[in-house]
Amino acid sequence: MLASVRGSLRCSLASISRPAARPACTVPSRSYATELRKNGKGPSEAQAAFVRTETLFKTYKPITPGIRHLKRPLNPHLWEGRPIRQLTVARRKKGGRNSQGVITVRHRGGGHRQRIRIVDFSRNEPGLHDIVRIEYDPGRSAHIALVRNQDPKAEGTKKWSYILAPEGMRAGDQVQSFRQGIPKGFIPGFDDVFTDGQEESEASSQTLALGLLRTLTLKPGNVLPLKLIPPGTIIHNISLKPDGPGVLVRSAGSYGQIIANEDDERYVQVQLQSGEIRKVLRNCCATIGRVSNGLWKNRVLGKAGRARWLGRRPSVRGVAMNANDHPHGGGRGKSKSNKHPVSIWGWGTKGTRTRKPGPKGPKNSNKMVVRERPRGVEKRGGSKS
Repeated sequence: MLASVRGSLRCSLASISRPAARPACTVPSRSYATELRKNGKGPSEAQAAFVRTETLFKTYKPITPGIRHLKRPLNPHLWEGRPIRQLTVARRKKGGRNSQGVITVRHRGGGHRQRIRIVDFSRNEPGLHDIVRIEYDPGRSAHIALVRNQDPKAEGTKKWSYILAPEGMRAGDQVQSFRQGIPKGFIPGFDDVFTDGQEESEASSQTLALGLLRTLTLKPGNVLPLKLIPPGTIIHNISLKPDGPGVLVRSAGSYGQIIANEDDERYVQVQLQSGEIRKVLRNCCATIGRVSNGLWKNRVLGKAGRARWLGRRPSVRGVAMNANDHPHGGGRGKSKSNKHPVSIWGWGTKGTRTRKPGPKGPKNSNKMVVRERPRGVEKRGGSKS
């Protein structure tokens, strides 16, 4: 009773002090943060600004130490099933040993069972090919794509094959190989450009045909001779022989770039990922685009067990070994006797050059290298004094 009297008295006093336009003793409506988010009035714009950074990698709630630092790139477009068994072979592991049973490559052994995917690095089959799906390959860092030849007469490996998937390729795309040359009738007027008797329109027709050719052929996943690729184009899977498979630029996220392509020259200059510029024959082929899975290098395994699943054995420091096992071994405490860092076989392992390709190396060692990759101060962005 006393509380109700006090409440009515408080409302009456408030009504005297407030303006007449505002109703007296009204309970203000309160809206909570959850209601604002439901109504779309919350921090949706801020979340939308950071959505790209949140979806690049997949992280886990640290309920165990092994997944506390685990970080994997998100690839929702990958095929979750098994590969085509006819396009795979069993991988037989040797643990880094040669035919005599001697370990020649250290830190290898164990690992999960794997099957090698037979990837077509040559791309000799012409015609349109459909991208069926993008798959994971345990034998390489890049993703692979399953392609199907549209030719109804093709059978076996000519009908189905695996290729390196460039960045941005998805199921449903189409790729084509022009390794055997541009087919007749591919571009209207391209075949009879040089046979036309009118000299004035010859140059304009050739320029138009070349522009149409580049528009239709310079697509990620297509294979072209280097002579038909203009300077500045991003390429990968570069061959060093006109009839050989692609051997350069095949790892995840890597790419090369055409630097110089002159019609009267025998070679085309290509800049590789390391910064090296080398000459490649004009008739050699390359694939347009950049290799997929570029975020692979930023992954974090999270625990040593995942490295063992991949077939990587532990590495032991040289100073922790005995003197008969390593040049840094032996002695009291952690010491390598003021020696330069060397490998277990005694050759320099940090900063010492063990091979000299290009112009600075032995005579005729690698005449195709125009400029070596930057090293030391040059690689860090400085200039040599």
